[in-house]
Formats: sequence, structure tokens, C-alpha cells
Amino acid sequence: MEAANNVKELLVKSNPKAHVDVLQLDLSSLKSVRAFADKFISMNLPLNILINNAGVMFCPYQLSEDGIEMQFATNHLGHFSLTNLLLEKMKETSRSTGIEGRIVNLSSIAHVHTYEEGILFDKLNDRRGYSDKKAYGQSKLANILHANELSRRLKEEGANITANSVHQG
Repeated sequence: MEAANNVKELLVKSNPKAHVDVLQLDLSSLKSVRAFADKFISMNLPLNILINNAGVMFCPYQLSEDGIEMQFATNHLGHFSLTNLLLEKMKETSRSTGIEGRIVNLSSIAHVHTYEEGILFDKLNDRRGYSDKKAYGQSKLANILHANELSRRLKEEGANITANSVHQG
């Protein structure tokens, strides 16, 4: 939080009229994701853009506090949960303002370097055969699949929100 508060200070110093809030979020923890979403929603702020960007890369095998392999928990499940928890707020904002909402999942070209079978949902937490690079790739593939399916569903329901995944490189 110290780094975030330092950035806030710089922003306010360069633009004294800026209103900047700093909220804590640990994407590897579903409890933290829920607390963040609850806090954000309680602030009654509009939500036009959600950029799912945080992540970890090539970690040694480790489980999150929720018992999920760390890269998948942080890079995908945290973002997936955050998006779902904030989606109604984004829809409300889009309806009330007429401004298209945007959800952007930061993925990676590394999504092609995953397990041969794709995402191993039934073996996410299996230490045997764990590869830090392939686990990272499967988390990034999950980001892409999530954005694609979310985009399809939003379009089907007529929501004024787009969902995309991008490679930042």
C-alpha cells in the first residue's frame, strides 16, 4: 500500500483537483477480491473500464490461501472473480451514462506454451508434472477464453460493454 499511496501523492501533487482513492487488493485471495469489490461498490462510483492486469509469472509450485495453484489463482481466478463481482456495477454505469463499458484482460503470447491438453482444470493443484512456464501459459489462456466467452454473453444480452484480451508486448 505504501507504493500506491506514494503514487497517489504524486498524482494529487501534479493535479490538485484530482480525487484518487487507494484500495487494497490481493488477487491471489478470493476473500480479498470480495472485500475489494464490496468496498468499491459501497463507494457508489461509476465503473466504465476494468483492466485486469496484475499477475505473477513462472512461480515455483505454490498454493494460494484458497488452495489453488498460485499463478492460476492470481492471474485468472482473481480477475475472473473481480470481473463477475463488478459486472453489474459496470452495466449500471453503462445504462445510466450511455458510455460503453470496457473490460480488458491482459494476457500473453505465452498462452500458447501451456500443457498439451490445454487447461488442466482437474489437475490445477497437482504438483506432479508441474511446470512453472506451462502453468503461466494456462493462466493466460484462461484469460483469453474468459474474455471471449464474456464478450459473447454480453453481446447476446445486449449490454453496452466490450470484453477483450490483449498481449501487452
